[in-house]
Amino acid sequence: MIFASDNWAGATSAVMTALANHTSGFATAYGVDPLSRSIERQFNDLFEKEVAVFLVSTGTAANSLALATYAKPGGAIFCHEEAHINVDECHAPEFFTAGNKLIGVAGENGKLTPDALRSAMNKVPDNNPMHGRPAAVSISQVTELGTIYQLDEIQALADVTHSRNVPLHMDGARFANALVSLDVSPAEMTWKSGVDVLSFGGTKNGCWCAEAVVFFKPEDSDGFEYLRKRAAQVFSKARFISAQFEGYLKDDSWLVTARHANEMCTRLANGMRDIDGVRLLLEPEANELFPVLKKEQAERLKAAGAEFYESAADFTAEDEVFIRLVTCFATTPEQVDEFLRHLRG
Repeated sequence: MIFASDNWAGATSAVMTALANHTSGFATAYGVDPLSRSIERQFNDLFEKEVAVFLVSTGTAANSLALATYAKPGGAIFCHEEAHINVDECHAPEFFTAGNKLIGVAGENGKLTPDALRSAMNKVPDNNPMHGRPAAVSISQVTELGTIYQLDEIQALADVTHSRNVPLHMDGARFANALVSLDVSPAEMTWKSGVDVLSFGGTKNGCWCAEAVVFFKPEDSDGFEYLRKRAAQVFSKARFISAQFEGYLKDDSWLVTARHANEMCTRLANGMRDIDGVRLLLEPEANELFPVLKKEQAERLKAAGAEFYESAADFTAEDEVFIRLVTCFATTPEQVDEFLRHLRG
């Protein structure tokens, strides 16, 4: 009953098979091998346009280097106050952008709104060195509270962002989970809605360590190779990151695994609705669930071997605890049902 994080799961059989298929023999190093080139072309097909794609090993690297591409002296990067780049990446985006400041903006249910973003950006006016200047805006899809931006919401944020002549970055650590939930194309959820650069996540959805930075205007990527090399993200045996994406994308495996993860989250939520002491603060939109439990229920679950994150919150009573449950490709209906049995007591 592992619901702590989708990072706790292993890799899918499709990914591991692809890795095994490329283990023997020789291939050109540093990402100029035929497999890596073919994966780059596959991203063009995936997004229905020519893109510039660069493979890296972690989401932190993808986010930090994507933002570093657009960094400016005195730059300010706007994001939700709970964004992963703001609270969970050890200030790596600020480090790799040479000190560009992350400005967290409040927003209900983990989402930025156009009005809140515009208000925050207005506090950093153009041509005033005292206050710095806008460099980028970043949104998370899925958000840190498991919610999903609808296409019109992305476009509205892009309009505000572009009105200040800066790019919109999407942290797509759970990109596939959002995509299958919205039932739209990768193009529709990104560049057709105003996104300029994407951190395309694979690790949380079945890869071993494979992420990509995707520029929807290839000219924006000028110099990125130097940033990636300086960040120690150029791998001599780069074909093994490419191999992961080969398995991940083949036969839409990545969409199948994401859809399964979302379905398991919905199963969890539906099973909790009639249990006394349980409150669902948000309806699940992807593969994360944030219920409030009685402390005794949480302790009973942990005693039974369940793993999840918990925290105190200002909306919980003294005898309650706020927890996060995350499902993944490896979550089974039996694991969900066992968790619910122990929760019921």
